[in-house]
Amino acid sequence: MLCFTHRSLAICAGISLSLAALSAEAANMYRYVNDEGNVVLDYGVPPEHAHKGYEVLNEAGIVIQVVPRTLSEEERAARSEEDRAAEAAAAEVERLRKWDESLLLRYSSVADIEAARDRALSELRIRLSILQGNTRSLRQQVENEQARAADIERRGGKVPVSILTAIDDLQSEIGTTERSIAERRRELEAVNQEFQRDIDRFGELREMVELRRSHAAENSR
Repeated sequence: MLCFTHRSLAICAGISLSLAALSAEAANMYRYVNDEGNVVLDYGVPPEHAHKGYEVLNEAGIVIQVVPRTLSEEERAARSEEDRAAEAAAAEVERLRKWDESLLLRYSSVADIEAARDRALSELRIRLSILQGNTRSLRQQVENEQARAADIERRGGKVPVSILTAIDDLQSEIGTTERSIAERRRELEAVNQEFQRDIDRFGELREMVELRRSHAAENSR
C-alpha cells in the first residue's frame, strides 16, 4: 500500500499545478506575419519576428492577448510629442474651466467687472501719484543742496562733504523711486489688460448661455 506524507502530497499538488499551467501555455498558439507578408499560426514566435507584434490565441482559437509591435525611435518621439500636445490641450481646458467658474462666481454682469476694474486702477493710480509727488520733493531737495553748494563755491569756500553726500543720496533715492513709478505703470497696464480679458470672456459666456436658451426654446416648441 502506498503511503504519502503531508509534505509529499503538497509537492505533488504543486507539480500538478505547474504541469497544468505549462500544458495550458503549450496549448496557446501565436499568429504573426513573416518576412514574406504571410500570416503564420504556430506554437511560438521566432525572435526575428517578435518585434513586429503578434497575437496569442487559446486552444479554442480565441485571441487572448495582442502584443503590439516595437516602435522606432522616430515613432516614440512622435508619440511623446502627441502626448505632450494632449496634456497641454487638457491643461488649457482645465484653465478655462476654472477661469469661467471664477468669473461666474464673482460677477453677475459686465458692469460688475468694470466696477471692480475701476476700483483696482484707482488704487494703483493713487500709489503712482504718491510716488510722483515723492520724486518732485526729492528733486527739489537736490536743487536746494546744489544751490547751497554753488553759493559756497561763489564765496570761495569748499563744499562740505556732507552736502555732496546728501546730493548723491537724494539722486540715488530718485532713481529708486523712478523705477517704482515705472513698475506701477506696468502694473496699471497689466491689470487693465487682465480685466479686459475677463470682460471679453464673460461676454462669451453670456453669449453661450443665451444661445443654449435659444436652442432649448426652439426644441420645446
